[in-house]
Amino acid sequence: MRQPGACLVDVYETILTCDFGRHARELPALAGVPQRAWNAELLARSPALTVGQLSSAAAYTEILQLLGANSRPGLVAELIRTDQELLLASARLFDDTIWFLETLRRQGIKIAIVSNCRDNTRELLTRRGVADLADVLVLSCEAGYAKPAPQIYQQALDQVGVAADAAVFIDDQARCCAGAAALGITAMQITRPDGCPPEPAPEPADPGPPANLAMVASLREAAALIIPPAAPAR
Repeated sequence: MRQPGACLVDVYETILTCDFGRHARELPALAGVPQRAWNAELLARSPALTVGQLSSAAAYTEILQLLGANSRPGLVAELIRTDQELLLASARLFDDTIWFLETLRRQGIKIAIVSNCRDNTRELLTRRGVADLADVLVLSCEAGYAKPAPQIYQQALDQVGVAADAAVFIDDQARCCAGAAALGITAMQITRPDGCPPEPAPEPADPGPPANLAMVASLREAAALIIPPAAPAR
């Protein structure tokens, strides 16, 4: 593989991991509603949240009204704040993340963070130092499209000014890799042994992995494929 001009990188279970179990327990407890009903309603709204058709505040307001919660003044703001605090508390960068991003920058490779996520992720990436190491953040909740839709990859390519055939994409989901590969982007699927299951969300039908999909277990393995070895000194 020749060195790419850009690397598009997923977030959850690729550069960091989160345990969303506390969200599932603590948010409905704070709202004063049954846990199962809250989580079912939030899951049903996940597609709209992911593409920015619905904000977290709007979703929480709808769910509280639907479940007949005694919504005291300021409860939605408290839920938003607690959600962000729980995300920041549970998020853990993988040990090779900062090294990987810094290595790409030293090589002159543009970095686009491309994530299917809600409106709580930008602050997480900023607080964890990822935003400062990336050239662009292309978040589905802001872009209006979610992987594997071609538009979100194209937005990332356009923002870094690199053609599809000069870019690499890394994600833990085969369907997202397939979406990138369909545009001519070289795709790598990362399967980390030390990650946690991602936040549950409805997924479209899985088209299966693209042909010649590279499989890596870490970003260090990905870097070894992306960056050609230095020529021997003469």
